[in-house]
Amino acid sequence: MKIDVRINSLTPGEGSVKATASANLDDCFAVKNIRVIEGKNGLFVSMPSYKGTDGEYHDLCFPTTPELRKQLNGAVAEAYKQAIVQLQEQTAANFTQSEQTYESAPTMSM
Repeated sequence: MKIDVRINSLTPGEGSVKATASANLDDCFAVKNIRVIEGKNGLFVSMPSYKGTDGEYHDLCFPTTPELRKQLNGAVAEAYKQAIVQLQEQTAANFTQSEQTYESAPTMSM
């Protein structure tokens, strides 16, 4: 199955939700509000859910086979890792650019 994942928001330093994503399955079915969450045992993928009258959260949609669950989780995790790398590269580039701007800034003598 072809799975395209897009990271919609990235919040690596804030709270337990590290990112939200959307997935498009075989260009036929879209799933929004997939979350990447930092849990006790590391990162995991959480499908869109609602809180039931029993106080528990129930997934609105979910993979029905272990193979699809593994493939979807892997695709979301890989997209998240790529987004983090891009964020780090942008931060490094901005930092380097700031250093150059600072070094080339005009000086004033009194």
